Amino acid sequence: MNDPRMTFLPVSRADMDARGWNECDFVFVSGDAYVDHPSFAAALLGRLLESHGYKVGIIAQPDFSKAASFTVLGRPRLAFLASAGAMDSMVSNYTANNKPRSEDAYAHGGEAGHRPDRALIAYTAKIREAYKGAAVIIGGIEASLRRMTHYDYWSNKVRRSILLDSKADLLLYGMGEHSIIEVADKLAAGVPVRQIRDVRGTCWYTGKADEVPSESGCIQLPPYAEISGDDGDSKQRFAESFVIQEQNTDAINASVLVEQCDTRYVVQEKPAFPLTTEEFDAVMELPYTRRWHPDYDVPAANGKTGIPALKEVLFSLTSVRGCFGACSFCAITFHQGRTIQSRSHESLIKEAEMLASRPDFKGYIHDVGGPTANFRQPSCEKQRTAGVCKNRQCLGTDPCPNLRVDHSDYVKLLQELRNIPGVKKVFIRSGIRFDYLMMDSSDAFLEELCRYHISGQLKVAPENVSDTILHLMRKSTHAVYEKFAAEYAVMNKKIDMKQYLVPYYIASHPGSGLNEAVETALYLKKTGFVPDQIQDFYPTPGSLSTCMYWTGLSPYDKNADGSMKQIHVARGAHERRLQRALMQFNKKENRNDVREALEEAGRTDLLNVLR
Repeated sequence: MNDPRMTFLPVSRADMDARGWNECDFVFVSGDAYVDHPSFAAALLGRLLESHGYKVGIIAQPDFSKAASFTVLGRPRLAFLASAGAMDSMVSNYTANNKPRSEDAYAHGGEAGHRPDRALIAYTAKIREAYKGAAVIIGGIEASLRRMTHYDYWSNKVRRSILLDSKADLLLYGMGEHSIIEVADKLAAGVPVRQIRDVRGTCWYTGKADEVPSESGCIQLPPYAEISGDDGDSKQRFAESFVIQEQNTDAINASVLVEQCDTRYVVQEKPAFPLTTEEFDAVMELPYTRRWHPDYDVPAANGKTGIPALKEVLFSLTSVRGCFGACSFCAITFHQGRTIQSRSHESLIKEAEMLASRPDFKGYIHDVGGPTANFRQPSCEKQRTAGVCKNRQCLGTDPCPNLRVDHSDYVKLLQELRNIPGVKKVFIRSGIRFDYLMMDSSDAFLEELCRYHISGQLKVAPENVSDTILHLMRKSTHAVYEKFAAEYAVMNKKIDMKQYLVPYYIASHPGSGLNEAVETALYLKKTGFVPDQIQDFYPTPGSLSTCMYWTGLSPYDKNADGSMKQIHVARGAHERRLQRALMQFNKKENRNDVREALEEAGRTDLLNVLR
């Protein structure tokens, strides 16, 4: 095949003509540039559909101001598939302090401005303008985390389901492999898209009350009218709704959820079942070129070529999905779920050998992991048949006694990978749950990690030093981090290596006030480590912490009367700036803010300490 474009999915009418296609079955509109790599949803789902015999074309980062940009591949036979891309478009476009970002790693040359705000709403509107009556199915992280009524930080209000706001026909939530094939097969069999109502991992809507599921096990969420206000009662009901949704994210034990919004009802079918190891392997082994499309070899307007995001994953291995850590500020629970899905050693070794054979491979595998690198199996045997517990977390400040801690499979995998000819070093750059590591009776993984899989420093995420805030974050206590830090130092001394910890901290997480920020600052002063960067808490859709931010309530912590406990929330830019300044007290530009923060906290006794 001489034309390199022919190894990619079609992006133009010329590409279709070269294949002898009159039309595509599906046209995938993506907020990301087109990179034919399994870390990019358009490529993964497009290749998956292709493997099932469907013709798929890609419209990547179209000019969202022109309907004509959505017509380059013609009207698809079955449906348009629309995704905002690897990130929620608002997160992609704005910082935690609501400032426009200057770069987009998923765009041509890293240029910002090629992804519209609220991309799914913008894309669906232009598709409708171009092709009246065309079927539109939305999915990806933006759809998944906004599938029901949600708090929107950027407008500072509660918004209804994006399925209603976008006027799409169907929403796919979660990772999507099972649901997209089932939906495709139904469409191909002649089932109208608005009549597809029984597929796991989908949301649909109706304006007819008699069409709403009412069988046993179907749960009615508080209606939009009761949770969309900014008064105390509305926020209480919002938090109650969030808890129900979070408790119904497991494929085995979840219920169908129904939410009324005015005269319509959004129905969330049960989650799709996780991929088996065999299915996971097969998806990751589809015939990806692992390149950005040749169109990006020419310079963008900023003079740069390529797609920066590819560089981060090109020589990395995705070994797992899902995370039973369930940190409050993370939305993995709502998107990938808490059940761990693992690839086989054979598949990962095969991919690593392929990477090692590339002429641009320098001998370094950059990562072997996923949301949490050192999770390779379900947290307990019960999960395999009964699903994850609805009212119990696996880790956090009070780990479940049934938690199974075993790194032996991961250690074996890492050993196999680093013994591949041509591989010099295998790094682990995904998150490591050090609390899980500390519960392991063996120190084999810690030694393996320190001896072979980091280079000079290990990034970890204690996030805070206050146990009160760590409880709200669903993280381990500060004592666990200190124990880990000590054992890490001992292990590096044992193997005669100088390697350091680089801890990450979040400022202004719900529950944190100036006193908690002072506590963190004093700890950083004591340890002699003051971070160059501090992450301001970012209220993104789908996380427990965002629910706390909006409501001022901790949904799982109850008062004596059963009501939810109220917590402090740093909402304004002023307090957020002061908390961040305290955690970076040694910076000259923060001196005035540190003084003001200490005065407000009544801790002027520390003026000569935090400097």
